[in-house]
Amino acid sequence: MAKAELTQIPVSQMVIGLTVKLPLSWTNHPFFRSKVKLEQQVQIEMIKGLDVTFVYVIDGHDLLPKVDEPVEVEQPEEVVDQEIDYRPLAKKSMRVSQQRFVKSVNDSRTVFGKIVSDPEGAYREAATLVEDLVDHLYESETPHLTLVGSGEVDVSVTQHGISVAVLSMMIAHTLSLSKKDVRDIALGSLFHDIGKLKVPEAIRRKRGDLSDHESNFLKMHPNFGYDMLNRTGLFPEAMLDIVLHHHEFIDGSGFPNQLTEAKILPTTQIVSLANDYETFLHQYQTPQIALGILFKTHSSKHSNNLISVLVKILGIYPPGTIVRLTDDSIAKVMMTTADVKQPHVWSCNDSGAEPSFRFLINEDVQVKEVVKLEDLSEGAIKTLQANSPISFYFNNFNH
Repeated sequence: MAKAELTQIPVSQMVIGLTVKLPLSWTNHPFFRSKVKLEQQVQIEMIKGLDVTFVYVIDGHDLLPKVDEPVEVEQPEEVVDQEIDYRPLAKKSMRVSQQRFVKSVNDSRTVFGKIVSDPEGAYREAATLVEDLVDHLYESETPHLTLVGSGEVDVSVTQHGISVAVLSMMIAHTLSLSKKDVRDIALGSLFHDIGKLKVPEAIRRKRGDLSDHESNFLKMHPNFGYDMLNRTGLFPEAMLDIVLHHHEFIDGSGFPNQLTEAKILPTTQIVSLANDYETFLHQYQTPQIALGILFKTHSSKHSNNLISVLVKILGIYPPGTIVRLTDDSIAKVMMTTADVKQPHVWSCNDSGAEPSFRFLINEDVQVKEVVKLEDLSEGAIKTLQANSPISFYFNNFNH
């Protein structure tokens, strides 16, 4: 019996639902087999990143766009039913998130540099950056958070802005806010600390307690940022409100205007919460401890509903958390999953040896407990980069 003829299509026509065969040796692509069922957009993006211009369609022909001309048919090798090893895909998707994060930080830095000399150019580039962030958020119906970083010891204003934007946009997405609100939140988050550039670096980077004078000067940064952006006449009011009021709390204890809940826009309340959590995160370096401190000391400063959503997004073990597994390995949570006790992790033994990227959902292993940084060996700290600053970005890999 003759082999069935398979349709050849350009990679640009791939859609979710198709089952395709890659015209590559298994050693030249990240999938376990050459037969791939397209279940997620990330798989399509991975294939587009390979050195191929076409794929063969094995199943799902009804999903292809209708064409007037007959499509060329070739005789591929006989295909055997195969399964995908998702670990390489997950690693690549996290690498994509890291690359997107670094690009966003660099783009944000460029925008900051133009805000005074070329405000219109800065606005255009900021709007483009926001659209990229929005596109990345909505690539999947169920985006997750992944751990990212710049490789620098200190978190810059722009790096902090991107991470706050990601957390805030995830909250807005969970609450099903409109895309206009999501864009305002993204734009406001990017710029929320731009006023700090008018604060002397000696104050911004001071490790110890600030004097009253220094503290009062630092607390002027929302006003500095608002004035800088407002005078351009380019930015929307909701975004400017975020810049001016991202340190306001619903109990009236914030600054600069001691507003209460009724006078703080919902979009601004979201960024205020994300920024507050990030501040604790940079102070304590452990995501779960930072969340606990937020609960203990600031639960009255944010709405219970927003805090609940933040907890849902971060999970019990947020990315960056150091944990001990039930097989007694030490691990760093790299990406959240639907099963909160089985995230994707980078693990090692107590001494830091035997490093490995692991899919706990594919193993009979779970997170047992959180481990404090001071309880780690030097080898484990080095292997897991346990004391590196933590930031977040979207990841749409769902297996």
